[in-house]
Amino acid sequence: MAVPGKKLPKHFSLSTMGFDEDSKVYCQPCDRDGPRLPAHGYCADCKEHLCETCFIVHKRHTLSRHHTLLDKNSMPQSISSVSVHPTQPDNFTKSCPKHTKEIIKFYCQNHKALLCSVCVTLEHTGASCKVNYIPDISGQVINSKELQDILKTMATITEQCRKKSEDLKKNTAKSNNSLTDALADITKFRKEINQRLDELERQAENASKTILQENNKNQKTVERTCDDVTKSLKTSSDTIKHLNTSKQADKLFMELKLAQQMVKDYEKRVHHLAAYDVKEYNFKENKVISTLLDKERSLGTFAEKSLKQPRSPLGVDIKSRQTSHQGEICVKTSKDKDRCHIEGIILFPPDLLIITDNGNSAVKMVDTCSQSVTDQLQLGTGPWDVTSVTSTKFAVTLPDKQKIQFISISSNKLRKKQNLKVDGVCYGISYCQGKLVVSFQNPAKLQILDINGTVLTTDKSENIFSQPLYVTTNTNSIYVSDWMMKTITRLNWQGEVTGSYGGTTRPRGITLSDDGTVLVCDKHRHVIEEIAGDCSTGKVVLKDLNGPRAACWCAETCKLYFSCITGQDKHDNFLQVFKLS
Repeated sequence: MAVPGKKLPKHFSLSTMGFDEDSKVYCQPCDRDGPRLPAHGYCADCKEHLCETCFIVHKRHTLSRHHTLLDKNSMPQSISSVSVHPTQPDNFTKSCPKHTKEIIKFYCQNHKALLCSVCVTLEHTGASCKVNYIPDISGQVINSKELQDILKTMATITEQCRKKSEDLKKNTAKSNNSLTDALADITKFRKEINQRLDELERQAENASKTILQENNKNQKTVERTCDDVTKSLKTSSDTIKHLNTSKQADKLFMELKLAQQMVKDYEKRVHHLAAYDVKEYNFKENKVISTLLDKERSLGTFAEKSLKQPRSPLGVDIKSRQTSHQGEICVKTSKDKDRCHIEGIILFPPDLLIITDNGNSAVKMVDTCSQSVTDQLQLGTGPWDVTSVTSTKFAVTLPDKQKIQFISISSNKLRKKQNLKVDGVCYGISYCQGKLVVSFQNPAKLQILDINGTVLTTDKSENIFSQPLYVTTNTNSIYVSDWMMKTITRLNWQGEVTGSYGGTTRPRGITLSDDGTVLVCDKHRHVIEEIAGDCSTGKVVLKDLNGPRAACWCAETCKLYFSCITGQDKHDNFLQVFKLS
């Protein structure tokens, strides 16, 4: 090790390494930096002779204090037996992940970290770091409790993996079989529908045959009557003409009187024929059936029941997290006429955020790498919540318009697509497995819709919501934050309540972490709380915030993005970024 303050010589030769003509042993570090000083000792690890000053410094320095030092009497008396390019000991072979050219030799007790010499020098020199040279402490791990514990943990995890794999295999087979049964039920249901439709068709055919028979019968009756009347009138007419021609007055008189009576009778019979009304027919479809087939988009739904085993009470514990503030992103733009009012946030991996700015009636696209707004779409009305639908499309709620607006991302530009009219003042929204879950106010309710807006399910419990503002979902559950009820409510996909957490004061935006817990913005307590997936318990993970409003979790980076609303530009115009690990 060189003594501080010396400069590297311009010329370097083997003689400066101690190979002079008289073979006298000199300090090799000093030879590289300046004046030649006689060797006072030798470092077996560095394979270098040291002068008295370098020998003392070598014993004190963090990186070399564990080296084996030989005094003047024990050191090699010739430099020829010493390798100029020492190699690493065989037991040090693992490269440092940060400094790939360095070998790991040290361990920091405080940070539980394996270190190379560069790590120690740059990052672990503080008083809080207790750094050990690995050979000095490695002996204690042989047959130690730590070794037994880690082997036991490894065996436990291995067994858990085996069991998880077996359970998943069984459950997958059961799920696949259930789908086969469900498809058989669909076929059966379809046959029943066909049979019912065939029956209705036969009824229509029978009604048509009855009308047809009645028409033919009436036609024959009218034809027979008209034929009889015509023949009788012709016979009487011919007789009257003959009697008149032959001047047979007596007979003519009687025939005329008989004819007058006959005419009266026939007029009545002909008049009665007018009652036979023949109609023209066309088919008028059953509007109920027509509307049903036009409106419905499926024969039914797949009702879900989780095959996952219930977690034990220990399974709902929330792990402790280390938190660090990663900075903030300004989302105020030159197009904004007012202070930002961010009510919704979603992530489009890996580095795009979509935010709804209710105060400026806009949707904004934010690049987390450049930390800037890259596009802004004006909507003409204040958007509330937002959810991703595909990798290039998302949906926002427009409470004032009672609509859901779809928006696409194309070539880093936001473009309006279709919209859905809903039957209420819509706020929270979340998309999962082809379904939209939407919360409403006035009246308060929760609906599950298909992508075309058809209502599939409405929450089945009364008086559970007052002001449900935000919704988030996964394949098993729906979570709703209610500002007035002060609750986070968990429902299944049939709209039934399966859990509730009441430890918040004014819950706002919610987001799901990758391990199934729910992160909730509690505006009045100025905290973000993490709640177990079954809503059994909760724990504050961030405090002393400034009115947290909407939140979004990034599983890949373990970062939480959230907005604040306080009425001040310094808070409202920025997204906060925290790392939770």
